[in-house]
Amino acid sequence: MLNEFKAFVAKGNVMDLAVGVIIGGAFGLIVSSLVDDIIMPIVGAVFGGLDFSNFFIPLASGITATTLEAAREQGAILAYGNFLTVMINFLILAWIIFLMVKAVNSIRAEDKPSAAAPVAPPADIALLTEIRDLLKKQA
Repeated sequence: MLNEFKAFVAKGNVMDLAVGVIIGGAFGLIVSSLVDDIIMPIVGAVFGGLDFSNFFIPLASGITATTLEAAREQGAILAYGNFLTVMINFLILAWIIFLMVKAVNSIRAEDKPSAAAPVAPPADIALLTEIRDLLKKQA
């Protein structure tokens, strides 16, 4: 069983997947920072200084807080501003991954050798083929 496990881990796809997950996690943090620290403040400034991260709907009657964290401590809330931020984060990440896959596919398409024209058979093979075809016609 240990040998099977070693063979499984040693396969290229498993290692590629592991590297992809690790890089994807780090890349997700970069995109989160891009959305939280750069894009959302600009969007908030365009909409009059609104901070989407603090948009919520109280689901309990005793919530009087104006910030998301304080409201969470007071009771149940629907944090739709945070959801909007996460959705923008996802869309940016999905767009970047789409562009990366598109670039890799175009590189792979360039690497494939083009189909060359079939090479003409040597003269003796061509002559034997003609003789075979003539014999078939006579029979």
